[in-house]
Formats: sequence, structure tokens, C-alpha cells
Amino acid sequence: MALAAEKKTSIIQTYRRNDKDSGSPEVQVALLTQRINDLTGHLKSHRKDYHSRRGLLTMVGKRNSLLDYLSRSDRTRYQDLITRLGLRK
Repeated sequence: MALAAEKKTSIIQTYRRNDKDSGSPEVQVALLTQRINDLTGHLKSHRKDYHSRRGLLTMVGKRNSLLDYLSRSDRTRYQDLITRLGLRK
């Protein structure tokens, strides 16, 4: 499931670092988090959809690797992002 164009642009505008930014780790993690949340809702009602579950697990792995990179490179940006997204309580 792809995100709607308006939703994607609003997420990018919320988490970008400057006006031309669309690919920073913060934006990528925010987009992945939104897709993960949407797919989690789908899987609650379609329990046997194993193909979508596999896609969900790959997205979670990608998000974890991006968060690991961000925590190694800039710890303050990492802390700010996980508090804004509500991850790792």
C-alpha cells in the first residue's frame, strides 16, 4: 500500500531539515513509520496475509537500520526523532 500524495507531502514537510530536503533519514523513517502503521492495521483484520506480513518485516528492518545509522551519526537528531514519532518508549 502506497501513501497518498497529500499525506506523503505533509509528512515530508513536517520532518524535513530544510526546504529542499526529501531524503534525509528523518524523512525516510517518518514515511516508513506511517506505512508500517497502516499495514499493521491491515494485518489486524487480515491475519493470514503472509505476503504483506513479509513486506512489513522488511520495512521494520529498513527503519531499524536507518535509526541505527542516525544514532551513530548524530545522537541528538536521533533522540528528537524518536520522541516526535513516539518510538521506543
